[in-house]
Amino acid sequence: MSLPEIVSREQWRAARANLLIKEKAAMRARDALNAERRRLPMVEVDKEYVFEGGDGKATLYDLFEGRPQLVVHHFMFAPEWDAGCRNCSAFLDQIGHLAHLAARGTTFAAVSRAPYTKILPFKARMGWTLPWYSSFAGDFNHDFEATLERDGELVERPGVSCFLRDGERVWHTYSTYGRELDGLGSTTSLLDLTALGRQEEWEEPKGRASSLGAPVSSARVRYHDEYED
Repeated sequence: MSLPEIVSREQWRAARANLLIKEKAAMRARDALNAERRRLPMVEVDKEYVFEGGDGKATLYDLFEGRPQLVVHHFMFAPEWDAGCRNCSAFLDQIGHLAHLAARGTTFAAVSRAPYTKILPFKARMGWTLPWYSSFAGDFNHDFEATLERDGELVERPGVSCFLRDGERVWHTYSTYGRELDGLGSTTSLLDLTALGRQEEWEEPKGRASSLGAPVSSARVRYHDEYED
């Protein structure tokens, strides 16, 4: 096994200080990239999608659960499979308590092409309680490029899509796939993909910290059982 070089404490501190400069630069670059992502235009979703979940049939609008934003994880689970994708499962395992997203007006849900009758037992096996819906009867996965056709065969790929709601109108704001999901999973990393972001006053562009009724996060992070619904 190749291990790091052994140095004195003073040498380590000097090397760490040099690396910190680059880490700070990368953080500022990430903030700028997130701001550019929030400036992306959006497109209205005017097609009627129908999903199946724990409460029966649901539309894309229903998936918001009344909140302004929705983050959908395109979980790879084809109809002919007996279990969900291992990598997608590892991704869901690292999703934190959803109350922190909900406090910022954002709902998280997984969507797969497998019938709900297959999703339900696998969800129970994994011990997950987060919302998970089947798009088996519709074109949602195809339209949002989580299911592709290659050489006459359907191919699944993991992804995340973000949506914004204004009244009863739904807008698609962002999608990303494959290795671009690396590093995602925390509350802030998911919020950074959305049009409203973390809803902090310092974020660019200005004016979105309280947009569309989303709560302002200057109320500070709380214990997950202390948020008001």
